[in-house]
Amino acid sequence: MPAPEPQLTDGVSVIMPILDEERHLAESVTAILRQELPCPVEVILALGPSSDGTDDVAARLRAADDRVKLVTNPTGRTPDALNAAIAAASYDVIARVDGHGILSAGYLATAMRVLDETGAANVGGIMDAEGTTDFERAVAVAMKSKIGVGGVKFKLGGQPGPAETVYLGVFRRSWLRRVGGYDTRFTRAQDWEMNFRIRAAGGIVWFTPELKVTYRPRGSFRTLARQYKQYGQWRRVVARQHKGSINARYLAPPTALAAIAAGTVGGFLWRPLWLIPAGYAGAVTVGGAMISAGSTPSVRCRMPAVLATMHMTWGYGFLTSRIRLSGDAPRALEDRLSDD
Repeated sequence: MPAPEPQLTDGVSVIMPILDEERHLAESVTAILRQELPCPVEVILALGPSSDGTDDVAARLRAADDRVKLVTNPTGRTPDALNAAIAAASYDVIARVDGHGILSAGYLATAMRVLDETGAANVGGIMDAEGTTDFERAVAVAMKSKIGVGGVKFKLGGQPGPAETVYLGVFRRSWLRRVGGYDTRFTRAQDWEMNFRIRAAGGIVWFTPELKVTYRPRGSFRTLARQYKQYGQWRRVVARQHKGSINARYLAPPTALAAIAAGTVGGFLWRPLWLIPAGYAGAVTVGGAMISAGSTPSVRCRMPAVLATMHMTWGYGFLTSRIRLSGDAPRALEDRLSDD
């Protein structure tokens, strides 16, 4: 097939859903503004009702650089923030970045090149987890391993090519208009869900390891457990909404949790069943030791509990998800206008 014709780009709008990001926001925005590009760039912060000093940090960033724009997101929900930022965007390339994500040098320029080379609707790369505390470092090790997250390319790396989904994403604005933007019914998994709709509409979602974003993991067992429980809950919603979108990798955590629970309870009636939870404990202990080789003892001793928290809370969220969507799915902007 002939290579896609390069498309002229008038600029890049970086959209950021922001809620309680005081700790990393300035670092994240600075990494964007330092990107070297042959076109203009703007950063749109969609500010939710934060409980820390995020709004003050955002105001200082806006005062220091007029490329930073602020929009309000009263609900604090991520898809609402993303759609509000898209509506305020000026340019035809839209890049999503989170308030705790740090773009690597050349990220945006590389993304623009790959968009042109592939003709993709969305391109993305590696979610490079990097902790600043021992607990965060343990989570980062888990997130970069198959025992922690299965075979996810955007966390583990791999060869460039079409993918089910990518981390964050850099989009042609025309494709966001075509699929109607983010589905505001999805509190979590809105990236995966929209990429499913892009692919269903004939668009290409392209992974490349050339793109890398430093990701700051959750800083405690409580916040990690809440995060992965929500991941499981909303992945179940995606599976209900889009038939055929589930695979064995997503079923592994709920299957493991059910087996461990059955083995633990059943062991009181037939002791050999206790081998199931014991075997899992042994697996995360040995596996954690293998993937954390070279880390400090403080990181290594946390690995079994970190892995178990990720697996079990994801599985619990998936099994107990009772979320039902209400309202209509997004439609292309042109379709909505034709109804008016």
